[in-house]
Amino acid sequence: MELQGICHKMHAGLTNLSVTEQQTQQANVEYKFILDRSEINLPFNLGQEIEIEWTGKIYCISCGNKTPKSYSQGHCFKCMKTKAACDMCIMKPETCHYHLGTCREESFAQEVCFQPHIVYLANSSALKVGITRLGQMPTRWLDQGATQALPIMKVGSRRLSGQLEVMFGTQVADKTDWRKLLKGEAEKVNLLEIRDELLTEFEPQIETIRDEFSMSLDFNENVEILENELPREFIYPVDQYPEKIKSHNLDKTPVIRGKLHGIKGQYLIMDTGVINIRKYTGYELKIRADS
Repeated sequence: MELQGICHKMHAGLTNLSVTEQQTQQANVEYKFILDRSEINLPFNLGQEIEIEWTGKIYCISCGNKTPKSYSQGHCFKCMKTKAACDMCIMKPETCHYHLGTCREESFAQEVCFQPHIVYLANSSALKVGITRLGQMPTRWLDQGATQALPIMKVGSRRLSGQLEVMFGTQVADKTDWRKLLKGEAEKVNLLEIRDELLTEFEPQIETIRDEFSMSLDFNENVEILENELPREFIYPVDQYPEKIKSHNLDKTPVIRGKLHGIKGQYLIMDTGVINIRKYTGYELKIRADS
C-alpha cells in the first residue's frame, strides 16, 4: 500500500472510555495519520513495517503555496510573519497584545483567543501545567503524550489562562522532556492532591488576577475553579519503548523505514528510531506500509 499527500499532525482520539473504582476516567488512545491530498485517514498497526519518504516539496498550510522551508510548523515565510497563529503569543499566551491594538488578525482573536480556556495539570514525562481551549480537551493532552490530566481552572481568554500558567509555573514545570516521554511511562502522581495544594498556595494571587480581569467590559473574563473534575488516564498504543532515543530527520534522510513499536504524542516509535510527525506539517510525503 502506498499513499501520497501533504502531512498534517496525527489525529488522536479516545476509545473504551470507563471510570475506575478510584473515580478516574480511563481510555485508550487511537491515532490516524492524515494526508490531506489523499483525503484518507491511514491507520497504522503495531508490528507493521512502514516507510516514510519526503518528496522534497513543502506547501504552506495557510496559503497553500510551495515554500523552500517550513516555518512555525508548516507555514511559508510570508505567512509566518503575518498570521496570528504564528505570533509569539501563541508560544507565550501571557504576552497576548490584543488589548494594545496590535493583534495580527481580529478574526483569529475572536475564534481562538477569546474562547473559554482551561488551565490543567498533566503528567507526560513528569508533572506539568498547561493551558488549552475548552474544545481542545483531550486533544492537547494526547498531542503531548500525557498519561494523566486534570483540568483545574476555567477562564474566559487565552491571555488570562497564560497568566495563570506563568503563576503556577513557579512551582510546576510547563515543559515536556520528549526524550523521557519516549523512554517509558511517567510515574503516576496524585493530581487531585497537587491541585488542592496549588490552589491553596496561590489563593491570594488568584483573587488578585480575578479582580483585575473582572473589570473587562468587552469579554467574559470569569475565573472558575474546577473542583468536581475527575482525573483522566490515557493508555497509548505502545508495545515496546526504546532503550536509547534516536531521532529520524527527513531533512537529512528523506527516506526512513522501520517496524512500528508504538505511537505516543505526535511521535511514531520504530525499531530504527522515532519521528515527530507534527514537525513535518506541510511536507509532501509518500507512505508505504506492509499489509
